[in-house]
Amino acid sequence: MNKKQKKVLYRIIAAAICMVVLLLLPLGEGPLRLLFLIPYLIIGYDILIKAGKGILNRQVFDENFLMAVATLGAILLGEYTEGVAVMLFYQIGELFQSYAVGKSRRNISQLMDIRPDYANIEGEDGSLLQVDPDEVEIGTLILVQPGEKIPIDGVVEEGKSTLNTSALTGESLPRDAVEGDEVISGCINLTGVLKIRTTREFGESTVSKILDLVENASSRKSRSENFISKFAKYYTPAVCYGAVALAILPPLVRMLFLSLTPEWNVWVFRALTFLVISCPCALVISIPLSFFAGIGGASKAGVLVKGSNYLETLSQAKCVVFDKTGTMTQGVFEVSGIYHNTLEKEQLLEYAALAESYSTHPISKSLQKAYGKSVDKSRIADVEEISGNGVTALIDGRPVAAGNEKLMKRLGITCAECTEAGTVVHMAVDGSYAGYILISDLLKPHAKEAVAALKQVGIKKTVMLTGDRKLAAEQVAAELGIDQVYSELLPADKVSRVEELLQEKGRKDQLVFVGDGINDAPVLSRADIGIAMGALGSDAAIEAADVVLMDDDPIKIAKAIRIARKCIRIVYENIYFAIGVKVICLILGAVGIANMWVAIFADVGVMVLAVVNAIRALSVRKL
Repeated sequence: MNKKQKKVLYRIIAAAICMVVLLLLPLGEGPLRLLFLIPYLIIGYDILIKAGKGILNRQVFDENFLMAVATLGAILLGEYTEGVAVMLFYQIGELFQSYAVGKSRRNISQLMDIRPDYANIEGEDGSLLQVDPDEVEIGTLILVQPGEKIPIDGVVEEGKSTLNTSALTGESLPRDAVEGDEVISGCINLTGVLKIRTTREFGESTVSKILDLVENASSRKSRSENFISKFAKYYTPAVCYGAVALAILPPLVRMLFLSLTPEWNVWVFRALTFLVISCPCALVISIPLSFFAGIGGASKAGVLVKGSNYLETLSQAKCVVFDKTGTMTQGVFEVSGIYHNTLEKEQLLEYAALAESYSTHPISKSLQKAYGKSVDKSRIADVEEISGNGVTALIDGRPVAAGNEKLMKRLGITCAECTEAGTVVHMAVDGSYAGYILISDLLKPHAKEAVAALKQVGIKKTVMLTGDRKLAAEQVAAELGIDQVYSELLPADKVSRVEELLQEKGRKDQLVFVGDGINDAPVLSRADIGIAMGALGSDAAIEAADVVLMDDDPIKIAKAIRIARKCIRIVYENIYFAIGVKVICLILGAVGIANMWVAIFADVGVMVLAVVNAIRALSVRKL
């Protein structure tokens, strides 16, 4: 408990003891009963002050106003015990709610306790200097010792170690890091000393982006949260006017039309009971808390959701569309063969590696790796990259083209047909076809399991979109069990296909697109929900996406949907339960069956139960 919560707890204890003592004393019905104002003011002075400030600021209708009017009214009617009890139990409920929210925030803070405090830079004399990560420039060599957090994204230049990535990915299994590996900030170095060359500034590093996503998630409200806000805005004044009507109209009807005694005390007390019952605390507190806990629970599992609106949309997902390379496959390409070559295989591979040397595409990297030599850039000139086709360049003065079948058609060159599964790089030298290089990509370990898990959670259709050729795409789709596949697509074609799928789906069904590359950013933005691979995915994809998977594991897609559905189920449980109980108790209170103690349950009891239920959204381990 913090200091504020402890102070409220002490006031509750003091007021409760004082009230018990007064109940045991023989006060009778005289002025001594005014002593009940002592515990009342001890426990309720802050509520009265807040209600007064609300009236002065013309923001009258809130829970503080309802509690102040109801309890002061009960005391004025001589119901001292009920007045003090309502305020006491209300403060107990508020304390519980404050503690529960604080606990969930602490849990999320612990999960996201990945912000590094410093970075180690080696001085000229070999000593270590601790500096603010914000001051470290790109290209700086930093040293990370065992037990320290990696402060900034970079590449390991020296050393090897094991990294704990659980705060980022939700996975407890450590990862090995050796020279040449890219490492991301927020991981904890467990064993060896690492020297890392930074590749980003701290503000652009993974750890900063994660913290920014989590901190800003609450600003994007779901439809349910907006509904509750609007509901409370109109509901509270309505019940206040209803209570006034309940206090005045029945006595007037009895007196003027039925010639009966008006019984003002009875009806005013019923109106006060009506006010206590009507307090919307359970809804106003528990619904945002449910979403907050759901987003925190998802973060714990390595799934970053940028707002509760996306969590709500994700829960209605019925169609999942995948990119192939880097999403369902590892994006680790290897040259598996060279066919129909008119030049020596080594020379054809050399030309391909040189032509593709300015590209950062995984296929280009695989060609560099297979070539195995350093690239002499002085041999390369007039490089032109044609989006969705390939590249053309002058190598040693000879025109070279490397790309897919579309590039060959564009250049008017007839290419050989490939019957093998894999990605094909067709080569043309001096304007003539020179053969093709076959490159294979491996499926991710959980890719097939991920598609099966999606079908288990009720996904009606799975689709794969890829720029790869038809044979390779169909083979991957068949192996994974994906329902539909569209191949040989340019980035613009992917957007068009998603547009078509959006028109085909049901009105309440939502379409999810999962991608990782720069060319996926437009599709991620266009889909109802965009999910990006966060660890190896591009910055553009992560920025455009609504949900980010921190460990690039597609099995987390189904888990993210289950988390979203559990959260929404809890939200609707709280809405139906709170409104249902209040409606019943309001009716009973209006007709005189429910007394002030029932009102306390309808307010404080329902709020406590709703908050306890909301906190369940934090638990996602077994989903």
